[in-house]
Amino acid sequence: MERRELGKTGEKLSVVGFGGIVVKDETAENAGRYVAEAIDRGVNYFDVAPTYGDAEERLGIALKSRRDKVFLACKTTERTKAGASKELARSLQRLETDHFDLYQLHGVVSMEEVKSILAPGGALEAFVAAREKGLVRFLGFSAHSEDAACALLDAFPFDSVMFPVNYVTWLRGNFGPCVVDAARRRGVAVIALKALAQAKLEKGAPRFWSKCWYKPVDTSEEASLALRFTLSQPVTAAVSPGHVELLRWQMDAADNLSPLSEAEKTYLKERAAGFRPVFSNAPAPPLPLV
Repeated sequence: MERRELGKTGEKLSVVGFGGIVVKDETAENAGRYVAEAIDRGVNYFDVAPTYGDAEERLGIALKSRRDKVFLACKTTERTKAGASKELARSLQRLETDHFDLYQLHGVVSMEEVKSILAPGGALEAFVAAREKGLVRFLGFSAHSEDAACALLDAFPFDSVMFPVNYVTWLRGNFGPCVVDAARRRGVAVIALKALAQAKLEKGAPRFWSKCWYKPVDTSEEASLALRFTLSQPVTAAVSPGHVELLRWQMDAADNLSPLSEAEKTYLKERAAGFRPVFSNAPAPPLPLV
């Protein structure tokens, strides 16, 4: 599998990242099988968080004999120094490792959170201290707000930013380009979230993929087009959604990466127009054509 540079860190990550939620609520046997399959197919980037139920424990067991083969990232939703330090220690214990390769602020959505993170006694102080102690190697954040993401990029030299980069939010919602450009100008790596997302789930709509709070692609062919669009942007990797079937679709697509043709670009633009983006800066389009 292709690997791309993680900003200025000197590390190279597989273009498909293993989203730790894949092993949430799975047996230890299944979790081990999924992890081994991904590594055998060239995935070296694994990402998890405490909010993913029992995923940390499951991934910790599955990676125990393979820790030296992977780049392991974790996250925290804590916004204070004390809270982040405590959660980091717990995550290290659950994942049975002495360090994380990347530690990230998880899901920053508001400027209030940004202020808390950067304030004296904020989470950023815990991040810097953990790096100095060798508990983490690189620092990053994930965000679902362009304002919050750009504010954090302006405030501190992070190594990476995780942000939604998919064809519907990009083409229909005009959401993502400014963050990707801001990160690129600073030499900060971009890791894509929601690469296989298509639309918001309408209230009361059936939820076929239980670990997805949005509507993902329906077929492996759509997954290939969606992933190829995401990876055509200046991103390092795209983290998989929470189901092993969707992870496999991404790995299959990564085995056959090629530039999008003009016809495919036109198709994606037309298809995006019919969806209500998961995130958007544009007026809401009509109800999704699904």
